[in-house]
Amino acid sequence: MTRPMEHAGAGLERIVAGSLRRSPAEQGPLLAWALACGQAVAQRTRALDFAQGILRVEVPDVGWRAELQTLAPQYLAVINRYVAVSVKRIEFVVVGKEIPRQGQAS
Repeated sequence: MTRPMEHAGAGLERIVAGSLRRSPAEQGPLLAWALACGQAVAQRTRALDFAQGILRVEVPDVGWRAELQTLAPQYLAVINRYVAVSVKRIEFVVVGKEIPRQGQAS
């Protein structure tokens, strides 16, 4: 027999996934970032933009960038479970050291 909380969790996940899939394609991954990384990481990071399959996320320092890069495959799996457009890669950008996207002037 399944417990009521398990039903509630599955129902909530369906609602969140449906909402994210209906959001504009470029917004879904931005909104899904906090869901994928969790509250503690979301408080210290910020999803900047999503284009050409790349989600750019601002991080506080190089230590955070290195740590989150090791977790990127897990984050990608969670994000792609919820969004309509596939995220191919997460690019972590250190605060104040933002690198222009390819094709942009420096």
